[in-house]
Amino acid sequence: MENNGKLPVKVKLGYGVCDLGGNLFFTILAFLLMNYLTDTVGLAAGLAGAAIMIGKVWDAVTDPLTGYLSDRTKSRWGRRRPWIFWGSFPLFGMMFVMFTNPGLMSQGALFLWATVSFCFLCTAYTAVNIPYNSLTPELTQDYHERSSLNGYRFGFAVIGTLLGAGAALPIIGMFPDKNTGFSFMGAFFGFLMMATALITFFAVREPGHQKTMPTIGFFKTYFGVFGNKPYLFILATYTIHITALTIVSGIIIYYFKYIHSAEGMTTPAMLILLVVAMAFIPVSVIGAKKFGKKIIYQVGLVIMATGIMIIFFFGHLYPPSFSLGVMIFTGIGMGFTYAMPWAIVPDAVEYDYLRTGERKEGAFYGIWTFGIKIGQAIAMGITGLVLTLGQYMPETTQSVDSMLSIRLLVGPIPAVIFIAGAVVLAFYPIDEKRYNQICDEIEEMEARM
Repeated sequence: MENNGKLPVKVKLGYGVCDLGGNLFFTILAFLLMNYLTDTVGLAAGLAGAAIMIGKVWDAVTDPLTGYLSDRTKSRWGRRRPWIFWGSFPLFGMMFVMFTNPGLMSQGALFLWATVSFCFLCTAYTAVNIPYNSLTPELTQDYHERSSLNGYRFGFAVIGTLLGAGAALPIIGMFPDKNTGFSFMGAFFGFLMMATALITFFAVREPGHQKTMPTIGFFKTYFGVFGNKPYLFILATYTIHITALTIVSGIIIYYFKYIHSAEGMTTPAMLILLVVAMAFIPVSVIGAKKFGKKIIYQVGLVIMATGIMIIFFFGHLYPPSFSLGVMIFTGIGMGFTYAMPWAIVPDAVEYDYLRTGERKEGAFYGIWTFGIKIGQAIAMGITGLVLTLGQYMPETTQSVDSMLSIRLLVGPIPAVIFIAGAVVLAFYPIDEKRYNQICDEIEEMEARM
């Protein structure tokens, strides 16, 4: 298999399946974790948001360190695959622990349990996810093949998201009490995350072109990462994007439960959104070839902002079916934003190789994943703060202020953030023409080595 050529379909499938588990993880945390902590465990909204924020900030240590270490891992399995293999097992275990109610009465004890458990869970996910992401630029250097590879990947990602959004509540509802339901759900989904990671481990072989390891130290490595301006623009855009998406994902269950008084409609709403998104991922790949990755990504962000603003202004005035209809439109935008950022970032990583002469994909994806988690942390903090200011009280009729806080979190707050991401993305400088120039210059550089 040539690193700069076309990839066999079996490689794309074997690589992509791991993100079924990855996006299942992301969906469960974004969609259910906050509500689980407040309404089932009994942790105050402000403390729940703080616990999640601390866990994400902890990733400031584990994400860059994992990327740095995976770049320098030497084994018969390669650099990335040992991490994927060994990290999958604690990921399974910590999903069960996180979603098993400890039954503690003290808010302080619950806060400590939630914080520690979430930190361990995030660390396990990091051990799998960063090395997995780092494989993307290593598998192919072809500009459009990276879009195709990520199209396959995010086809599986949407399936994982569909499982998280569509199966979680029904699984929980199978049991006589929510505590047992959440424990089973955590164990079942944790097993799927482990299984999909192991499939990728066995299905994908790392290219043999990486003969040497990076030679520079930890801090110099990451100072170099932040010296890559194209990378910083796409990193900032995606962090902003994830912040808005996490706010919307986490508040949807509150919106249907308290605004529409139809909690059971949450699952159909998420399924509609995600099925439409899945259908438009191939459209985004085709559009990227014609108009460019950046344009398609920007259009997706604007569509999503428009959709949630429609829900804010009109959703509470009409039956739940209206909001379900808007989900179709919003899903188009989500489909456009699924694969594009992941297809863009390898191009910025390739630019760094031209600048420095060293390949350190793990370092870039360590910061990339950290950016995702910072976005999630900010989103959870914003959600907890706005609900607290609105005097949200779980499992009761909400006040006017509380209802407004929920509507703000489903509309204007994330919409402004989505638009901010589209604006930042406008400054990203690498298009197909510039990328091809980078590849030519890399060939000349390597010929001189």
